[in-house]
Amino acid sequence: MHAEKERIVIVEDDAKLAALIGEFLRSQDLDVELIEDGSRAVGAILANPPALVVLDLMLPGLDGLSVCRKLREAGFRRPILMLTARSDDQDHIRGLELGADDFVNKPVRPQVLLARIRALLRRVESDSGERPTTRLTFGDLVIDNTRREAWLKGQLIDLTGAEFDLLWLLASNAGRILSREETFVALRGIEYDGQDRSIDVRISRIRPKIGDDPDMPRLIKTVRSKGYLFVAPEQDDA
Repeated sequence: MHAEKERIVIVEDDAKLAALIGEFLRSQDLDVELIEDGSRAVGAILANPPALVVLDLMLPGLDGLSVCRKLREAGFRRPILMLTARSDDQDHIRGLELGADDFVNKPVRPQVLLARIRALLRRVESDSGERPTTRLTFGDLVIDNTRREAWLKGQLIDLTGAEFDLLWLLASNAGRILSREETFVALRGIEYDGQDRSIDVRISRIRPKIGDDPDMPRLIKTVRSKGYLFVAPEQDDA
């Protein structure tokens, strides 16, 4: 008996590109639905949520950033991978702030897109599997990897899926410096290209959420030329 194919939605107004990507991904055993208009995308995705959304930045009706924002506001928690023809960091930062999980720049290389999609789907699959309760406590901060939730002083912290993954990775390696390369591979399953700043953006967003000082961080520290270090409170003055 064959396992059910993962269904993904591609929101892309370039019909030729969407068809090419869709054909390639179907050949890789994915179930693909194509949507050309941003305004229609929100309702269609919420009505029948896919495992993952590939979302173009520039769309007719409603741009990709607006679609992303509306989906997250409506409670859609599954991965969103954005396509952009521009390498403007501000687009990437804005997308991450609105809840995007990853970016792929155009022109799209199908194999690279597939690798990013697979990495995001593996993360969701591993998070949904059975596992013993795994919880880390650092003073007032509690992080639960089974529930994929974190609390500060008993209050639930509003974290995107990508932010939680990064926080858990750092916290579960407390006291050990994680290089950007190691962090990137652990979260995405592909090698770091030396230019992607998404990890830095997520860390800057996580810090205030967990009660860390963005200007003088004590929990998540950036170690120059080495990477990131999560410092457990009892280790902070060591």
